[in-house]
Amino acid sequence: MQPYHVALVSKTANVGASELSQVAAALQKQVARDFGPVWDVTATVDAFALNEIPAGYWPIFVQDSIDNPRLAGYHQTGDDGTPYAVVLYGPTWSLTASHECLEMLADPFGSQKRNGLSLIPDQGRVDYLVEVCDPCEDAANAYGVNGVMVSDFYTPHYFDPVSAPTGQYSYTGNIRQPFQVLANGYLSWFAADGNVYQAFADAAGNISFTDGVPATNRNGLPLREFVDSLTPDHHRKLSNAVRPQKLRDAQRDAQQARGRHAEKFLADIASRFGR
Repeated sequence: MQPYHVALVSKTANVGASELSQVAAALQKQVARDFGPVWDVTATVDAFALNEIPAGYWPIFVQDSIDNPRLAGYHQTGDDGTPYAVVLYGPTWSLTASHECLEMLADPFGSQKRNGLSLIPDQGRVDYLVEVCDPCEDAANAYGVNGVMVSDFYTPHYFDPVSAPTGQYSYTGNIRQPFQVLANGYLSWFAADGNVYQAFADAAGNISFTDGVPATNRNGLPLREFVDSLTPDHHRKLSNAVRPQKLRDAQRDAQQARGRHAEKFLADIASRFGR
């Protein structure tokens, strides 16, 4: 299988080359170590300047504002068929970038679905949109890679018909059974009546359901962007989330480790070749 190639690109003065490279390296490690083996995906993630994106790369743009005020991170397909994503800058923008990167790799064109029983009683079987981070997207479920905050994601077993004692339903293990929606997460599906439904979990984990929205009301929007538009400000919250204490500690430890790592090599170079 040929690898996908993702380009992380800053369109904001708030994200310089150093931070962009650190987040790109964290996403690359997450994809290669955590996500790729689970979802059978091979990909590279690298940082590029806006005018240096190689042909064939799928860009993730980080910027200060987005034309659609209801969205703070979305992925769609350009006119030439190339998937891309846009992420709103904020203190925890790496969480949104990870979210968008993983969902783009799992379903580049936003059309994959998995069949299963609806969470709404008596609705029967429905088609769930494959959005691997939505049910566990809250910052409380995030984890650190190189001290960078990245998103949890569900595994293909998330859609298993029954729960298994040894089943892994999300990478961190926070999702403990199929179709579970964690606090501040959500899940979207298409029912036989032609409508889109969503299940939302509030901060306490209580589930509520939206009324069905006709899928024909897309007004030309790609399927994924249409579904994202039903969750106003949802991704905006990700870019401006409260970083859990464990991740603040991990970020501090990673910064200290990078300093020691550099000092070690500088000392060795000085001892061998002089200053």
